[in-house]
Amino acid sequence: MDENTVKQSSSRITPRHEDFSEWYHDIIAQADLAEHSGIKGSMIIKPYGYALWENIQKVLDAKIKETGHENAYFPLLIPESYLKKEAQHVEGFAPELAVVTHAGGEKLEEPLVVRPTSETIINASFSRWVQSWRDLPLLINQWANVVRWELRPRLFLRTTEFLWQEGHTAHATQQEAQEEQKKMLDVYTDLAENYMAMPVIDGEKSAAERFAGAESTYTIEAMMQDGKALQAGTSHALGQNFAKAFDITFSDKDGTTKHVWTTSWGVSTRLIGGLIMTHSDDDGLVLPPNIAPTQVVIIPIGRESDLEQVVTAANNVAEKLKQAGVTVRIDTRDNYTPGHKFNEWEKKGVPVRLELGPRDLAADQVVVVRRDTKDKETVGLADVTAKVKQLLEDIQKNLYYQARLRRDERTFTIDDYATFQERIEHGAFLYAHWCGSEECEKQIKDETKATIRCIPFDQPAETGTCIKCGGASHKRALFARAY
Repeated sequence: MDENTVKQSSSRITPRHEDFSEWYHDIIAQADLAEHSGIKGSMIIKPYGYALWENIQKVLDAKIKETGHENAYFPLLIPESYLKKEAQHVEGFAPELAVVTHAGGEKLEEPLVVRPTSETIINASFSRWVQSWRDLPLLINQWANVVRWELRPRLFLRTTEFLWQEGHTAHATQQEAQEEQKKMLDVYTDLAENYMAMPVIDGEKSAAERFAGAESTYTIEAMMQDGKALQAGTSHALGQNFAKAFDITFSDKDGTTKHVWTTSWGVSTRLIGGLIMTHSDDDGLVLPPNIAPTQVVIIPIGRESDLEQVVTAANNVAEKLKQAGVTVRIDTRDNYTPGHKFNEWEKKGVPVRLELGPRDLAADQVVVVRRDTKDKETVGLADVTAKVKQLLEDIQKNLYYQARLRRDERTFTIDDYATFQERIEHGAFLYAHWCGSEECEKQIKDETKATIRCIPFDQPAETGTCIKCGGASHKRALFARAY
């Protein structure tokens, strides 16, 4: 199916084992998260999908501010000359740029680039804002949209326009900048693992895979259910490259003039794609409670004569849950059957469903269904708040555990290239020695479509021989095919 074709309404979800890509797009359609727009590669994020992004944004924004950063906003249009000031940066982004050449009915004197990332325009501002060591560190974050002309778009994973957060900082010393780089990667790890229940491996990108213009790039890599990797967040040490390009200098305590050291770091709406592919099943979306827009849906059941009393009881339950900090929705729509509602909320991945009818009310109980395991039980109305709170914790932990288990079952330490080639065909994370040569890295990519996702931080000191050329190696790299 053409990925730019808007999917027709259908209740069927393609099983993962039949076609993982089709399954992914079916989940998006059935959960009503997003759809393609009239512009190739651009998506419309629908209310439920945007609510997911808002929850991610809410959590991450608080964590960014806790680390001392402030939010600002910079222009969407960037003078082309700004990008040309840092050679590696413009070379890395040139194929993806959208450029405005005419405006107001006239040709512009200088073309304007639609923001692909904001290092250049933000560092141009830093050059005005930084004068003395007293102005440092400068810690800025921006929530924005960016445009990168994508040739092979996929909803959430790769779109021409997407939403993201990008942090930009300036520091007096290289050490401070490196500490910032790792600190913000740890923030992303916290978001991924403790809120999105997505286990990640952190490490450093190879030179060939690092951000254009960076001296080093740190990353967190997650495994999707098909065994492919998803880059879930990156943090870059930019050295003094941009500081020198934009003349960002400061007078130090000893009176000498020095260039600052800068960083940048970001995550985007591709995290929603990661959520889908990490947790969902053949019945629809599955969401971790810590990030779900609605944690509990209550479905009143009964004939019209009974329904008023049932709805009143449902409202009482909802109020107690809200007071306990749970997000709740009561589905009182009268133009759908209970079965239809069960199916719809299951496809939307709501972690817990409560079913309440006249018989339940008479028995002073409610039926509780958890989305991750489909387990169903009856609980006394007096105990439902405590039960739901415990269930939400259990579901959050179970989703992380299951995702970690799937990853570990498909992770291998490999020492010969033939086994490497065989394993990668079935989707896997492969730890293999690599000599550090870009030539070997490129040959492996060309022959297997696997890339170095990172050089993991957490690995024992170990000498060995390169999986490709047999040369000396002191660390293993993490290889995988990736989105």
